[in-house]
Amino acid sequence: MIKKTYRISGFDCASCAQNAEKHLNKHPSIDTAVLDFAGDLLHVTYIEEELTISEIIDIIHEVEEDEIVVSELSNKKQNKIFTKDLLITLIRIVVTIILLLVARLAFNDQSQFWIAFTIYLVGLLVIGYDVYWNVIKNIVHLENPIDEHLLIAMASTGAFVVAAIMHDSTDFVESLLVVILFQIGEIVEGIATNKSKAAISSAVELRVEKANLIKDNGVFEISPEDVKIGDELLVTTGELVPVDSVIIEGNALLDTSSLTGEFMPISAKENMEIYSGFLVKEGSIKVKAIREYQSSAVAKVVDLITKSGANKSKADQFVTRFARWYTPVIFGISLLTGLIGGLITNDWNTWVILGLKMLVVGCPCAIVISIPLVYFSSVGLASKNGIVVKGTNYFDKLVELDTLYTDKTGTLTKGEFAITKIEVLKGTKEEFLKYLYAAESLSNHPIAKAICRSIKNENNGDSVANFAEIAGFGVSATYKNKTLLAGNKKLLDKYNISSPELDEAGTITYLAYDEELLGYVILNDEIKEDAKEMVELLNGENVNVVLLTGDKKESASRVCRELGINDFHSDLLPENKVEYVEQSIKEKHVVGFLGDGINDAPCIRGADVGIAMGGVGSDIAVENADIVIMSDRPSKVYDAIKISKIARNTAIFNIIFALSIKMGVEIAAIITSLLGRGELIPMWLAVVADTGLTVILVINSLLVLYRKIKHKVVK
Repeated sequence: MIKKTYRISGFDCASCAQNAEKHLNKHPSIDTAVLDFAGDLLHVTYIEEELTISEIIDIIHEVEEDEIVVSELSNKKQNKIFTKDLLITLIRIVVTIILLLVARLAFNDQSQFWIAFTIYLVGLLVIGYDVYWNVIKNIVHLENPIDEHLLIAMASTGAFVVAAIMHDSTDFVESLLVVILFQIGEIVEGIATNKSKAAISSAVELRVEKANLIKDNGVFEISPEDVKIGDELLVTTGELVPVDSVIIEGNALLDTSSLTGEFMPISAKENMEIYSGFLVKEGSIKVKAIREYQSSAVAKVVDLITKSGANKSKADQFVTRFARWYTPVIFGISLLTGLIGGLITNDWNTWVILGLKMLVVGCPCAIVISIPLVYFSSVGLASKNGIVVKGTNYFDKLVELDTLYTDKTGTLTKGEFAITKIEVLKGTKEEFLKYLYAAESLSNHPIAKAICRSIKNENNGDSVANFAEIAGFGVSATYKNKTLLAGNKKLLDKYNISSPELDEAGTITYLAYDEELLGYVILNDEIKEDAKEMVELLNGENVNVVLLTGDKKESASRVCRELGINDFHSDLLPENKVEYVEQSIKEKHVVGFLGDGINDAPCIRGADVGIAMGGVGSDIAVENADIVIMSDRPSKVYDAIKISKIARNTAIFNIIFALSIKMGVEIAAIITSLLGRGELIPMWLAVVADTGLTVILVINSLLVLYRKIKHKVVK
């Protein structure tokens, strides 16, 4: 199987895109084709050999006459709001209005009826030729012809025929207004949709346009794609880091929000690893490239976001099924209304017009366009918050999530030891810390380094002599001509120094000086600042958080106690963690797993929703996770769940609101017709009820992109 994603544009409606998608899926070389109308993307999985772009266009043109543009996937922005097609449609509207006014004002006399008829007919063909052509094309290519084009074509033609039979020029105006208002709606809808695409594209646009290469005592501007590993680059104020790099020298303030969603700038330090897409807000830095552009964080994120539409949500799937049965049902109801009403009352004019109104109001465009756009906007909102969602279907899983298994080290904790308790048994705390630092300052052991990092320099320049590391025990040294010992209980037992047997979670380091125990410190992995907040927020969403860790029971218990986690399993091997995840899934729970994307890859892959923490530079996280949190903040899991609920609620609102308005107008049209007052809901109002509704819901879908995720701010 070969998977490929293309840029695609030119469709004037979601229904056209659906027809093209359906036709592509019939091709023998294609296993699956997913056309993302909202994102202007085409995802194709080929069975063996991939098709050329011209072949893809030819296949689409078998069912679609619009000028379709297909190109290789590029990260460049596609932000044209008012396209050539929209301009041509606008010109046609103006010409038709002029013809309508000429016929209405200059040839209004009954004796000039056929002259007016001819002008109205020309106007109808000018404004509606593409509508009629779409109907003919669907029939010729054996595609389902019952779509919005057929509904509008029947409504306008019906009104025109009634006008010709009744010699009533008012119905001619109604006929042309149906198509004029439909085309105006298409323009407004097109602008709104293009604006939303541009806004979403901007929200997820991370591409760096240039890199400043340092070479031969000069700086040369090159494309990021041309940067090689080891190249030295200069990044100054207002510029984006072009590729993943390590800082060689310089001072700068970095804005990481484009990738991580964190809006608090960080200070650049020498030897710090930074990622493409970071913005230098102040200062300048000299960096060395550690990855080529294609392997850098920014390329991974853009690739993930642009391909997210390949996995459709339940709402997207509902829309596809909905459109298949809804439009034929509306067509049938409208046809029966006109026929039955005309047969019973013999007032064919009123009931045929009513049937035509019902056709217009019943167009499914509002739902078919707005629902996919809701989910595409949600992908953009997640990206703005430093969360990459690899498919809109994972929003559905997040909404249903009831159990979140989480790793400990590197996920809820920082993965760095720090002193969490100091117990002084003799002397002062200041003196104790000074001696402890002196003992550990020359050691390269991770525990020793963590101790020195925690208490900083407390020896006031005093130095040690005869330093020695005793493997498995600790260190010894001479300090102020007396023996200084720091290590575990076995070290003190070796020197016959009495020490208490402690039953506390963490790594214990005792300190003895001149054969006397001065005290001890307990070290533990530091808990991340917002880990507790994540647990509290998820509990509020009825998500049970369970800790799975390979650490000892005491360490796991301490972390759970501090974070408020009620359930944990310790001393686990990776395969044991997978067993817990699989068992929960068998018990019909919707399970998420939160890990660092490296040691926990099997669990991330096996869960209903695999979430990788801090996955900016991790290939394994990107490969296995369904959702990648770009920062190191566990509370982003809550943000992802809230975004999924915003997507679902907006989609449900759009569906219910659209159907309510349409049913309301349909019922009102029937009642007014039964009362003999059908003119109260003219044909043009029926068109406004459809196209206006579409524009409203497209805008509502776009507004998802600007929603704020609110919860307690971590200080």
